[in-house]
Amino acid sequence: MSTRAKITLAGSFAFCGLTIWGLMRAGLVREEERQQRKQQQRANKEELDAQKALHEHLIRSQSVKSTSGTASDSE
Repeated sequence: MSTRAKITLAGSFAFCGLTIWGLMRAGLVREEERQQRKQQQRANKEELDAQKALHEHLIRSQSVKSTSGTASDSE
């Protein structure tokens, strides 16, 4: 095998290795971002559920009287 062929082969291996490493790294970065989004979504859902529970509790604990008239009736 000539020196030129060996250099070409080594360059091809290096290029393939760096490409695979880069793709794996990008995949890990995307996975971290996806997990952060999922965690934030879970936190948002928990907060929404807590707000709904608080709203229901306040509705039950307070008596709200509805008016049968409209705004024009009060004038």
